[in-house]
Amino acid sequence: MSGFTLHLCASDRQARVDGVTSFVGEDASGSFGVLAGRARLITPLLFGLAWFRRGDAPWQYLALPGGLLHFADNELHIYTRRYLLDQDYERISEQLQRQLLSEEDKLQSMKQSLQRMENEVIRRLTELGQDQASRLYGGG
Repeated sequence: MSGFTLHLCASDRQARVDGVTSFVGEDASGSFGVLAGRARLITPLLFGLAWFRRGDAPWQYLALPGGLLHFADNELHIYTRRYLLDQDYERISEQLQRQLLSEEDKLQSMKQSLQRMENEVIRRLTELGQDQASRLYGGG
């Protein structure tokens, strides 16, 4: 069975896996598979798990917070902020769950911080507007 090369490209590391015979990922339309010789494909991957194998070797699981998949000329490139790679489904699922919860907490904290900043800007603009009106109309 012929294979293809998988290139994992993250902001902090890269990996190359030769001899991949099957890859399964998920985009907005659902799960899909990639085999050697497939037509060109570009699609955004969802947050979650993908998996691949080389020949009859065990499946390798790939957890990622979304990314871009590009397949052409028997080269599969995945571009993402970061990824986790493991043969143990349970372990990588737990890592993905922890990562998801951590990112959700950070996102919520960032939203709250932005809301506080927005409220402060509105308060200051209101004060400036009142001061400007007082000067224009002789209020002080």
